[in-house]
Amino acid sequence: MPTISNKGKRMPASPIRKLTPYADAAKKIGRKVFHLNIGQPDIETPETMLNAVKNIDFKVWAYTPSQGNASYREKLSTYYNKIGYNITADHILVTTGGSEAITIAMESCLDPGDEVIIPEPFYANYNGFACMAGIEVKPIPSYIDNGFALPDIEAFEKLIGPKTKAVIICNPNNPTGYLYSREEMEALKALCLKYDLYLFADEAYREFCYDGNKFISPMYLEGLENHVVIFDTVSKRYSACGARLGCLITKNKEILETGLKFAQARLSPPAVAQIAGEAAIDTPQSYFDKVISEYTKRRDLLVKGLNKIPGVYCPTPGGAFYVVTQLPVDDADKFCQWMLEEFDYHNQTVMMAPATGFYANTSLGKQQVRLAYVLCLEDLASALQCIEKGLEKYPGRTTS
Repeated sequence: MPTISNKGKRMPASPIRKLTPYADAAKKIGRKVFHLNIGQPDIETPETMLNAVKNIDFKVWAYTPSQGNASYREKLSTYYNKIGYNITADHILVTTGGSEAITIAMESCLDPGDEVIIPEPFYANYNGFACMAGIEVKPIPSYIDNGFALPDIEAFEKLIGPKTKAVIICNPNNPTGYLYSREEMEALKALCLKYDLYLFADEAYREFCYDGNKFISPMYLEGLENHVVIFDTVSKRYSACGARLGCLITKNKEILETGLKFAQARLSPPAVAQIAGEAAIDTPQSYFDKVISEYTKRRDLLVKGLNKIPGVYCPTPGGAFYVVTQLPVDDADKFCQWMLEEFDYHNQTVMMAPATGFYANTSLGKQQVRLAYVLCLEDLASALQCIEKGLEKYPGRTTS
């Protein structure tokens, strides 16, 4: 029998989805499962986007250009220029989801054996993308005690070696919700210039910043133009996760030319999604104002509720729609599985993402979970009650 590749064996499973069979089994016996494990918002997709799909009138569902439709890239550039990126359509490569933007950047900028530094906990699929590209992740821990702020630059420097080629950040952060300050971004700029590193910035949650805090993109940092690669997606901004439409943005001409070759190899990004994405740019600001207001209420309810539970600690995130919280349990992976297999409260339970999957260092995150506040306030309140009751009954509860 032929054997599976070593790369395939190393490819990590998703911590966000790995407990799905247990959730399915719970539903099969009639339990309601509150899904706080995945960033799938219940916010309605803008009508402008949905109507564009409903009104499609082409007669041939044809290939699109490998770099994306010219009209979509032009319109995208107007969106980014409104927020100060100072780009043209030629700085944009349209991708099949934000995920493909990350893989194309890795394949274009890094060789097998090269290293990238990522503050952890980080979006779990970075591990998978790195495995696919044959590159090594060098994690640098951030800590719940200070809300998962950017680690000291000295800690980055200790990890830099001859194979180090890039730093990857997600801002606002998935899974922690941390929003990097201008001072932190300036420190990363100095680091990347000093050691001639790429700065990859995943900006999937750019629109979701709370409490009047300002989003700072590396695109705002003068002198870093040839080092910055931005990853973006319509998934979160427009609650359109199934559209699978993203983009890579950079002012580095060589990266764009190289990335286009990888884009040509996969032929083209999805035609229908680009039609919807182009229409989405006309979404009025009132839509986003309403969404931000709703997420702020959900965040406040979840964080306040978690911190009321004995032994639980949850910092208040500045952006995105996730929290990483510390639980008084022996093993968060076991607890999350137990909640689905063994527990219910009024025939309800909660699916969470164990935080261990968001760390490269296997010794970290063992008492932490990531929760996505993507459900309505009523469901979040019920989920909180389930978590509290579950912690009371869990046989592996600790005293700390």
